[in-house]
Amino acid sequence: MKLIDITNEFDNNDQIIYSHGDCCEILRKVPDNSIKLIITSPPYNIGKEYETKESIEVYLQTQTEIIEEIIRVLSHDGSICWQVGNYIDDYEVYPLDIFYYEIFKKFGLKLRNRIIWHFGHGLHTQTRFSGRYETILWFTKSDEYTFNLDDVRVPQKYPGKRHYKGKDKGKPSGNPLGKNPSDIWEFLYNEWDSGLWDIPNVKANHIEKTQHPCQFPVELVERCVLALTNEEDWILDPFAGVASTIIAGIKNNRRSFGIEKEREYIDIGIERIKDFLNGELKIRPLGRNVYKPTGKETVAQIPEEWLK
Repeated sequence: MKLIDITNEFDNNDQIIYSHGDCCEILRKVPDNSIKLIITSPPYNIGKEYETKESIEVYLQTQTEIIEEIIRVLSHDGSICWQVGNYIDDYEVYPLDIFYYEIFKKFGLKLRNRIIWHFGHGLHTQTRFSGRYETILWFTKSDEYTFNLDDVRVPQKYPGKRHYKGKDKGKPSGNPLGKNPSDIWEFLYNEWDSGLWDIPNVKANHIEKTQHPCQFPVELVERCVLALTNEEDWILDPFAGVASTIIAGIKNNRRSFGIEKEREYIDIGIERIKDFLNGELKIRPLGRNVYKPTGKETVAQIPEEWLK
């Protein structure tokens, strides 16, 4: 396996491509119908250090140009997972998934799920409720798409439940491999027990935290990779950041292609990939319970000032 290929050329014989430069320019060198899964979290236009805040109209036009290129490179049986939050302007919320839905439909894609990613820590605000979710829009290019449900099933809540009538009366009614996950992603109570995905966002105490302010958790990518691709398929993240998607792909024997314009994040991502290949990168395991503080810890106790 070639460790890193930082280049503006796409070589189908590589295993890892991590390109530094303009997204559209690099995508134009990628062959048509060559990528099985495109999964990313684009800039939200909220004024992070790596983006310039602009009008919602200009922002969406720029994103449309990129979307047109990624649809071109997406295979006939491929999928796009587009994860977004909200755009805030003058204290008003603009739900970006609604705007993006119209763009993808304009290009003829079909929405298979609108997945809610719930997390426990949101933005601090005193003018509205704290935002604790983002959405993943799963689109396909056709009706003939890869979907490996058995690879992502979650444990049955009532495995002993049986059919009470019909030809299968008395037989177990569930699938022995588990049930279909819901479209609300929240790991809760036991591993995948509830069918909801509570995948922590990457904040200060997350083991994967780097300098990137809006980092993709690896386990968020993994379920999409397992369900929507097969081994040796290409996955692409056109806003790759510090390489979380690339790492999720390598971890599951997929070919991984990332594009990132910020040199600082490329350098961090290279080190993360090297650490992963050497078995030294700390990654939150897929399906691990969300940490809950105990009463013995200071942060879990009521401050004395509040008791007065």
